[in-house]
Amino acid sequence: MSDLTPVIRVLIADDHASFRSGLRALLETADDLEVVGEASSGGEAVAASARLQPDVVLMDVTMPGGDGIEATRQIVDATPHVAIIVLTMDGGDGSVLGAVKAGARGYILKGAQRAELFRAIRAVAAGEAIFGPGVARRLATYLSPPPVGRATPFPELSGREREILDLVARGRSNAEITAYLGLSPKTVRNHVSNIFSKLPARDRAEAIVMAREAGMGGEAGRAG
Repeated sequence: MSDLTPVIRVLIADDHASFRSGLRALLETADDLEVVGEASSGGEAVAASARLQPDVVLMDVTMPGGDGIEATRQIVDATPHVAIIVLTMDGGDGSVLGAVKAGARGYILKGAQRAELFRAIRAVAAGEAIFGPGVARRLATYLSPPPVGRATPFPELSGREREILDLVARGRSNAEITAYLGLSPKTVRNHVSNIFSKLPARDRAEAIVMAREAGMGGEAGRAG
């Protein structure tokens, strides 16, 4: 490596020590990557990012002491120059979109090839955003605009309420919606209550039926 080649400083955040150790060993085979620290929880990741100021954080989603999506949000808010790559086994839509909304610049599934991981780290360090092929396809589908001419369902609902109703129609629990949107449990409960009142729906099951009949809920809505 040339002396002029910048070294990318990486923080690993994962609650499994054996995975962190293996990932550290892998990253250290690259001359331009340096592991500057490790964290075993969301809270530790936030604190270590503030202290170490890494260029890139490799962030697991499910960890004790604050999940990886919330930790991503806090790190991006405090140190927006730090690039976050979510590195996880969870390829579900909720985790993917939640990570993107929290400010992650990349989302790679564990088990990705060495070259893909290294390319992602170098890309986000250079200011790009990068996602694995499968993740990118789901993002494109989710973020594509609705067909021209389709009326907005339930215009009496706010944009946030329609977003939550769509997730309810997909079968998401309040806890999953809380993690996905980065809202407090109380806020989600209040939104759900308002939705039921405005539709009106007697309960969650009736709200799901109404939402799916209106074309909400993605694949779940069409499957019903």
